[in-house]
Amino acid sequence: MKVLVLCYEYPPLGGGGGRVAQAIAEQLVKRGYEVRVQTAALGWRSKRETINGVDVFRTASLRRREDTCGIHEMGLYCVTSFLPTLHHIWKWKPDVVHAHFAVPTGLLAYVVHTITGVPYVLTAHLGDVPGGVPEQTDNLFRLINPIAQLIWKSAAACTAVSSFVQKLAEAAYERKVIRILNGVELEQSATRNPNSELSTPRHLVFVGRLSVQKNPVFLINILARLQNPSWKLTLVGDGPYMDEVRQRIATTKLREKITVTGWLDAVAVQRILRDADILVMPSLSEGLPVAGVEALKHGLAIVASDIPGLHDVVEDGVNGYRVPLNDLDAFAHKLNWLLESDNTLLAMKHASWNKAREFDMAAITDQYEEVLSSTLSLP
Repeated sequence: MKVLVLCYEYPPLGGGGGRVAQAIAEQLVKRGYEVRVQTAALGWRSKRETINGVDVFRTASLRRREDTCGIHEMGLYCVTSFLPTLHHIWKWKPDVVHAHFAVPTGLLAYVVHTITGVPYVLTAHLGDVPGGVPEQTDNLFRLINPIAQLIWKSAAACTAVSSFVQKLAEAAYERKVIRILNGVELEQSATRNPNSELSTPRHLVFVGRLSVQKNPVFLINILARLQNPSWKLTLVGDGPYMDEVRQRIATTKLREKITVTGWLDAVAVQRILRDADILVMPSLSEGLPVAGVEALKHGLAIVASDIPGLHDVVEDGVNGYRVPLNDLDAFAHKLNWLLESDNTLLAMKHASWNKAREFDMAAITDQYEEVLSSTLSLP
């Protein structure tokens, strides 16, 4: 089977959605499938490269930052990738197109499907479905609803990365959507017990883009309220709120306790997670965060906002706590409790390590393989 992956971002560009696309593509290559990716480049320099067996074609675009992509840049990706995508289909002849993000990538998949007849599978992440990030996209979805309906109804199959995204998509487009969780490779951790010793001081970590969605300034405000002083935080990421985060750290006099790393490669992030005890996620909205799944793999307790997109990752009172959105006192209370209760923290770390099996990449790839292969029998 030949699979053409369409995604407006692909590592090292982009965030969690691009990493999900990469993980699936690389797993399919390991299973003997041929996979190509049509994605956007940074700036105006198109290029082709091979990453872990996946042929990646990057088309020139106006994208200016590795971690951020505006609506106009997403739209330009669809324009500049249109002819290259047709070329892949006519010359390389893929059996199926796998489009990550119904908006904008689904539009490209729909148009080339209309022209060529090649079936496409949609994978929705969060912001590409109505209600996922309502404060940012509700007006957009009202405007594009007619074309969005066509994109979803014309897809050979549709998947979503979490129960929350699945429910939103089914409600909006009245069709079956298959939940396939974001996966993580467990080979290195499958036989390893979660840490039986805790870090001294306790090691908290935040991983993500410093954007309004991830609520990073609120994170610093939480830490400023902690009564137990035995902690340190590693903050991994970058984004539009970086300056405000640094200013808040200075204002709260937490510079000696917080290390801000900026973006790191996957190996460095894994090293930090292996050493950490607690992942803190005060997000305002999530689909299914890759950072949360990676934290499970390394046996971290998770203290996170009680939002639907995190329910697949955090079992309240079992492997962490789900805290009312933007409740400073509640977040500080739960973190203080974990800092003071070694037994509770160790039990939650162990529960996370066990829960990671639900996200085993091998099983996740089986599900994608089944969905993609099912399109081959369509008339």
